[in-house]
Amino acid sequence: MRRNAVLFVAISLLSGFGSTTMSLVAGIWILDLTGSGGLAALVGVCVFAPVLAGPWLGGVVDRLPRRPTLVAVHLLLAVTLLSLLAVRDAGGTWLIFAVSLAYGISYVLIDAGESALLPEALSAEHLGDVNGWRTSAQEGVKLVAPLVGAGLYTWRGGHVVAAVSAALPVLAAVLYTAVRLTRPRPAAPPDRRRDLRAGLAVIRQEPVIRRSVGLAAVAIGTSGFTTAAFYQVVTIDMGLPPTFLGVLLSAQGAGSIAAGLVAGRLVNRLGPVTVAVAGTVLFAVVCLARCLPWWPVAVAASLLAGLALPWALVTAVTAVQLHAPAAQLGRVAGTATTAMFGPVALATPLGSAAVAPGARPPFVLAAALCLAAAAVVARRSPRRRPAARSGPPTGQDGTLSTVPSAADRCASSISSTVPTASRGSTGIGVPPRSDAATSA
Repeated sequence: MRRNAVLFVAISLLSGFGSTTMSLVAGIWILDLTGSGGLAALVGVCVFAPVLAGPWLGGVVDRLPRRPTLVAVHLLLAVTLLSLLAVRDAGGTWLIFAVSLAYGISYVLIDAGESALLPEALSAEHLGDVNGWRTSAQEGVKLVAPLVGAGLYTWRGGHVVAAVSAALPVLAAVLYTAVRLTRPRPAAPPDRRRDLRAGLAVIRQEPVIRRSVGLAAVAIGTSGFTTAAFYQVVTIDMGLPPTFLGVLLSAQGAGSIAAGLVAGRLVNRLGPVTVAVAGTVLFAVVCLARCLPWWPVAVAASLLAGLALPWALVTAVTAVQLHAPAAQLGRVAGTATTAMFGPVALATPLGSAAVAPGARPPFVLAAALCLAAAAVVARRSPRRRPAARSGPPTGQDGTLSTVPSAADRCASSISSTVPTASRGSTGIGVPPRSDAATSA
């Protein structure tokens, strides 16, 4: 068990380093080639757009052998990244966009595949811990990866960064082959529903998944909604230079590392729904604190945001792994990813428009939405305190139960995100899941 945990954390380290490095360099590369900041920003759109196809890409994972699929996708990603060596001038920018889109597709496939593979390699009581450690690993490398990427680009240009990034998926593929699977994958039951309907049906029918994913969607969506307000408070209301945003993001990264280290223990002790409620309420506190134009409060709020958003994300991923039927884990994970990160596409531009009367109204509205969602879920969830899980099925609140359920099937034979959570894979762009959980 320890061997598999170390391997998955190592894969997350490679994923976080590669994705963070190329996310920075791809935009800089296009900016250098074209001089257009607007075109550079479109790289993020290419990486993010495939998350909307999560249910269908997750269905592809369910129809194929999971570990061979993960290995193949990583190797294809490496080959795709090497195609960037052909970029020489502004006429080659289309290739950067194409590779970015291909990476976005591969990220969703890898995220769904990992969600399905993890429970085949780890016991139920270790899933929360390993998901948390993977989040900490990905957030930790973000403290150094941008500096490395910028340094390599300044030294030798985008080609050397592409070559280094292409080597990382190959290493990850090798690590996947070393994972020891302890539970066989069950035969898929006949299901005539399409991938979107099948994934939504499981989320709707399993209360723990529905509540955890719903809260994560609210917390991550409001983080996107308040991004513009966050920038305005720092640069206009407090009159600080834009470089101070780096200090705040570093504080948030430190909080995310701490959150990942304790998330699994909290999920095992309190249950995923309780931890998701706590993370959502904590992000509401963050939004209200960011209304205060005082830099020490801003630093403290960023640290708390680093705790709140990963808690919501890790609990949702773990809930899917524990409670979704094994044969449908890929499409359920893909549908959950779309549900959690799809709202960001709409919330972010709405938040940019909402700052017209000032930065504080978006923060107050976001806090109210988070508190309302947490109150609804807390009111409908059973109030008994869960015991630590050790593999048996769980009840609707994540507590131990003697009634066979989807969690029982998961514990014996099921098989994570992005980002992450994990997060994710290596290549161009930070996985959408990690971005949302660390950028607001």
